[in-house]
Amino acid sequence: MQPKLIIHGGAGNSLKGKGGLVDVRNSLQEIVRDVYDRLLQGENATDAVVRGCQLLEDEPRFNAGTGSVLQSDGQVRMSASLMDGTHQRFSGTINVSRLKNPIDLAKFLQTESDRVLSDFGASELLRELQIPIYNTLTDLRLKEWTEERKDNFQKKMAGVIAGSEEAGRGTIGVVALDRNGKLAAGTSTGGKGFERIGRVSDSAMPAGNYATAKAGVSCTGIGEDIIDECLAAKIVVRVTDGLSLAESMSRSIQECVANKRDLGAISLDATGAIAWGKTCGLLVAAYHNGQEIKDTLEWGEKETVGIDKG
Repeated sequence: MQPKLIIHGGAGNSLKGKGGLVDVRNSLQEIVRDVYDRLLQGENATDAVVRGCQLLEDEPRFNAGTGSVLQSDGQVRMSASLMDGTHQRFSGTINVSRLKNPIDLAKFLQTESDRVLSDFGASELLRELQIPIYNTLTDLRLKEWTEERKDNFQKKMAGVIAGSEEAGRGTIGVVALDRNGKLAAGTSTGGKGFERIGRVSDSAMPAGNYATAKAGVSCTGIGEDIIDECLAAKIVVRVTDGLSLAESMSRSIQECVANKRDLGAISLDATGAIAWGKTCGLLVAAYHNGQEIKDTLEWGEKETVGIDKG
């Protein structure tokens, strides 16, 4: 089967400045190229998703791994999850710190009996696995937090897309379909930024990351809005119930618009169809449809759902 791949680096309102647009496009396309080559060589969907998430986490312009935003107390706490669609198995970590790639912990937990760990438990596992301590803080995020501290954290979230003049909704995600027709999805985030200590995002929940043998979805945006819609699972369930991926995405995003949600989603199904949707101005996503790499960076602000049937 021809592999397919879609990734995202968050959502928001704009990427102002041509330099910012070009840099983000180059970053996304380089990652798509790397991961898609692995799929062509026979790598399975789950490993490809992990690789894609690692590369996105390592890119400081995105709010996950290196470059994650700071919470209200000045600490970085990250969440990530991985779902193997073939085995319909979900794993994840919530509010983990001092780790370069949170998706690695989610991958390890795929084969454990306890598959979702939070803060203290995740830290204990890091020590058990002897994973090196890593500082994900960047000068940009520290400056951002320091400036907002002067205003006593009046903003609801940090500006989480580098090159943007407005606040964005920061998460990274990958959905892959491999040569054997297997699907997987992964999602990782540093959170909203400036949030209350202990706040949990959608990224380590089936609401924000879900996959079965029929379809896979990764979400981005305001975590609370995604949780309220249970968006990723809703789209996948609709595909499982017989709707096309395009119709499932369209119906789900229309409901989000009616409920005044602020979010975006990327998806693949077992036929190779690719779909994405948003309720905000911009979805930072790129994909490989089996023939070429495309992205959504200049996709119309008023457009809500896109589809590539493959």
